[in-house]
Amino acid sequence: MGIIEKIKEIEAEMARTQKNKATEYHLGQLKAKIAKLRTQLLEPPKGSSGGGDGFEVTKYGHGRVALIGFPSVGKSTLLTMLTGTHSEAASYEFTTLTCIPGIIHYNDTKIQLLDLPGIIEGASEGKGRGRQVIAVAKSSDLVLMVLDASKSEGHRQILTRELEAVGLRLNKRPPQIYFKRKKTGGISFNSTLPLTHVDEKLCYQILHEYKIHNAEVLFREDATVDDLIDVIEGNRKYIRCIYVYNKIDVIGIDDVDRLARQPNSVVISCNLRLNLDRLLAKMWEEMGLVRVYTKPQGQQPDFSDPVVLSNDRGGCSIEDFCNHIHRTLVKDFKYALVWGTSARHYPQHCGLSHSMHDEDVVQIVKKKEKEEGARGRFKSHSTAPARISDREKKAPLKT
Repeated sequence: MGIIEKIKEIEAEMARTQKNKATEYHLGQLKAKIAKLRTQLLEPPKGSSGGGDGFEVTKYGHGRVALIGFPSVGKSTLLTMLTGTHSEAASYEFTTLTCIPGIIHYNDTKIQLLDLPGIIEGASEGKGRGRQVIAVAKSSDLVLMVLDASKSEGHRQILTRELEAVGLRLNKRPPQIYFKRKKTGGISFNSTLPLTHVDEKLCYQILHEYKIHNAEVLFREDATVDDLIDVIEGNRKYIRCIYVYNKIDVIGIDDVDRLARQPNSVVISCNLRLNLDRLLAKMWEEMGLVRVYTKPQGQQPDFSDPVVLSNDRGGCSIEDFCNHIHRTLVKDFKYALVWGTSARHYPQHCGLSHSMHDEDVVQIVKKKEKEEGARGRFKSHSTAPARISDREKKAPLKT
């Protein structure tokens, strides 16, 4: 029996099992088994030299956005309109067969936009080269899920289910669960608040399913069984997602209003070029890019070429800014002068841990190098010992 057949058999057993207090331990074990099998499904077969032909392209720019959706929902047209890169669009499905990159120039930054082939139901099991498409989405900073506004809402649930099956968690944050494997000592289970979904017995059963008998588990929030399995697996990617509803020109205004009010959703029309500026603004807001302008000492700030930072790519502190310019700058760092919304007054003297905001201006002040060879009262430092008792005593005079 193959892995896919085993997964379907366990899913059928879960569907048959009633959900109540008596069966929650059994359901927890079944969920752990499915997670293990899906992890095996994503691993390349043993003895293979490589992963085969993929869609991966070189990272470029300050951020990466992937377009994911069913065939013929307008992904290629959206790429052409936002970037100017030509991506073939036609009235038949699967027009795009490979990954086509484009660059969006927005707010002095460069954002790489990837047009991926359409995925179908069962993509997580490899149908329609779905695994390669989803692998590229895993390396992105943001996912744009392009949906047809004239179709049913079921498409959104199908795509979300396919992405979650391969370890992508959309618009979620990592669970506050501390987990560490140990060599000895058994399983230590603790929590900082009352738990309603998981108890100690269920946690032990899930860990034994993974053949883990020595570990430390600490719950800092009321997490579910699925959250615990995600932490144990350790290969989940938490990524932000915007639901883009295209073709709003073929539905009524009431439906457009309902779709636009849903969380993390933007309604557009590529045919009539409607609301594309709002989509770009929403992408900028979700990616959280921070532009920092440099100011040389005694000169005006350089507003032409900002240093772009983000929490997903390193961080937004002064130390990350210094490492972005040159890794040796931190050693010579004395303090920084900051102008902008992150400063309490202008300019503010800041250290390496100061977190910067968008459009801040920074001037780095370096330590002064000690000059060697100065003489007399202009000598910068003495080479003599600091304590008198350590100084070399002169030889007594001959009498």
